[in-house]
Amino acid sequence: MEIQGVITEIIYQNEVNSYTIAEIEMEEEETTIVGYLPFINIGDTLKLTGKYVEHRDYGMQFKIETFEKVMPQTLDALERYLSNGAIKGVGPATARKIIKKFGEETIDVLRYYPEKLATVSGISMAKATEISHQFVENWEVWQIVGFLEKFGIGTENAKKVYDLFGIRAIEEIQANPYILIDIVRGIEFRKIDKMALDLGIGLNNDKRVESAIKYALINITYNGHCCAQKEQLIEFVQTLIGVEKQDVENSLINLKMKNNIVIEQRDEFEWVYLQSFYVAEKNVAENIMRLQKAKNTKKIMSIKTEIRIVEQDLDIELSEKQKEAVEMISNQNVSIITGGPGTGKTTIIKTILEIYKKKKYKVVLAAPTGRAAKRMTETTGEEASTLHRLLEIGKIDDNAIYKDEKEIQIAPIDADVVIVDEMSMVDIFLMNYLSKSIYMGTKLILVGDFDQLSSVGPGSVLKDLIESNRIETIHLDKVFRQAAKSKIIVNAHRVNKGEGFISKEEEEMNSKQDFFFIKQISQERMLEEVISLCNGRLQKFGDYDFFQNIQVLTPTKKGSLGTKELNKSLQAILNAAMDGKRERVNGGAIFREGDRVMQIKNNYDMFWERKYENSDEYENGNGIFNGEIGRIVRINDIEKIVKVKFDDDKICWYEFSELDQLEHSYCITIHKAQGSEFDVVIMVIPPSAPMLLTRNLLYTGITRAKKLLIVISNPNIIDYMTNNVDSKKRNTGLCFKLRCL
Repeated sequence: MEIQGVITEIIYQNEVNSYTIAEIEMEEEETTIVGYLPFINIGDTLKLTGKYVEHRDYGMQFKIETFEKVMPQTLDALERYLSNGAIKGVGPATARKIIKKFGEETIDVLRYYPEKLATVSGISMAKATEISHQFVENWEVWQIVGFLEKFGIGTENAKKVYDLFGIRAIEEIQANPYILIDIVRGIEFRKIDKMALDLGIGLNNDKRVESAIKYALINITYNGHCCAQKEQLIEFVQTLIGVEKQDVENSLINLKMKNNIVIEQRDEFEWVYLQSFYVAEKNVAENIMRLQKAKNTKKIMSIKTEIRIVEQDLDIELSEKQKEAVEMISNQNVSIITGGPGTGKTTIIKTILEIYKKKKYKVVLAAPTGRAAKRMTETTGEEASTLHRLLEIGKIDDNAIYKDEKEIQIAPIDADVVIVDEMSMVDIFLMNYLSKSIYMGTKLILVGDFDQLSSVGPGSVLKDLIESNRIETIHLDKVFRQAAKSKIIVNAHRVNKGEGFISKEEEEMNSKQDFFFIKQISQERMLEEVISLCNGRLQKFGDYDFFQNIQVLTPTKKGSLGTKELNKSLQAILNAAMDGKRERVNGGAIFREGDRVMQIKNNYDMFWERKYENSDEYENGNGIFNGEIGRIVRINDIEKIVKVKFDDDKICWYEFSELDQLEHSYCITIHKAQGSEFDVVIMVIPPSAPMLLTRNLLYTGITRAKKLLIVISNPNIIDYMTNNVDSKKRNTGLCFKLRCL
């Protein structure tokens, strides 16, 4: 339905995406409206389409689908608009004077006759010109929003377009609608294409075909690929836009001439890259081999003796393979250690730390995420950093993966030895920045488990490095005796081999009772099990407190057992609303004092402080990173801030406008948990899309638990996952490039 009225109050507006909750006054009533409303202010007159919905806490609201700003229809509405602060230098008193002097002619005066404004007391000619300019600019912005709405491009994206092109936006888009593909991440090509065709662009227009090619190459990166096979790309583009093969061939040549794409011949096929992806792979290969071939200035000549001394000092006994790994690191500038849980990767890192620190060498530890770095710190006793912080690339937008690398300044790493853990999570762009930052002669040690989930970003860096056979690699496959008593570790290795969970008969007499499989077919019963375990059952079993020890994992965001619904269900049970417990609604989510939350993007500017142990003094710094988990301590409605205490005792203050950086984390996806460990993991696996139900996802989920793992699922689903080897090989060329050097 359609409604029209004047904005009387803005209750909330997200500064990033313009999601808004406001009050609108119509002829006979006021109502609450919710939706994406960029560039609106109190006093604006809006024509809205949408529908009324019932919010369980806030009652009836009008949910906006599209909106159009219209000129104020009455003098009262116009005065309210001019008074709202949208035009600099015009407040309530000045607005009243303008309306009183010009009445019904006010809009014409503002748009076409600014000199008349100078006849109003208190308005100079310069000020009159500025008022008119701002009024016209606002009018142009309204036109941009309306123009994009006609083509199904939502208002949340209109702001991005305006920020880039300003009031020239419509002119620029009409000349080439396909520029929107480079601006609006994830936009549907068909919407842009329809706009272009409606504006008269021909079916085989060069801009159209070239844009379809770029769209296809961008699209494949969302699935982790770096390139596409040329013939398959041509076929896809032909199907997408209905042109001849020769049209696509010609556009590929044009894009290649403009350095937008690169075509590489390998494996009897031609592979097509976006320029930035090809350059990233080429740089990684060249930089890694440059490091590998450099003079080995950090070699420990008496390495066998040093190993024996560390064994005595740390009271450990390294296996032959672990000793071989330490010797390899001494002998090579670049080396890889890979293996599953319980195979001794951490012991090797500790040994390297001891040996090289004793020789006065500087060793730097790093991991791809905040939680992975924290875990590395806990297991080694040495401070570890995120790669982003180490490389000082904090100002990069997390989504700007196509950014020209010339724009990004990389800080060289001041270290003799750099050890990077959780390498399976590192994508090709992060690896590019890392490989460029290592000084010649610095040792680079890459540690990871390539059987875990691939990186979220494009590439399969760890796997490609290993398969190239150009980098010395130690595969750890022996599970140590102590670790073998853990059913968590035993089951992780069984799943990795394609075997089912260990049976009662196969259990060793002295094995730990740290793994339970609760077999359920009904999703309702699965939900009941999760809530029961979180709400006291595990407290009785092992004195496990939910907020201190327990994390719920699931493969999916959707459905009753996806993260969104499970977070609501667990919040209602574990942190129910009550008098005196303050709340803040943001983007449809209710944030409540006491909630467990997760930071979902890297924010390098976020200020934090932390109290020193046994002291009244504080340390402080900047940076909260994707994956860090904490709890909401306080919500202050007067100062409009939310205080969050993270698991490592850092305290941060979020303005209400920054809450879109947080999500509830009573339950998180297995992907989000990668690189983290939790005392107790409850992994609930409902029926989901086959692409989610894979062996490496199950394996990754199992290996997140330190003390106790409870799997809740249908046995048939677990069997399916165990046998569903994720065969979706990523199209990458790093392995090929390494072999060519």
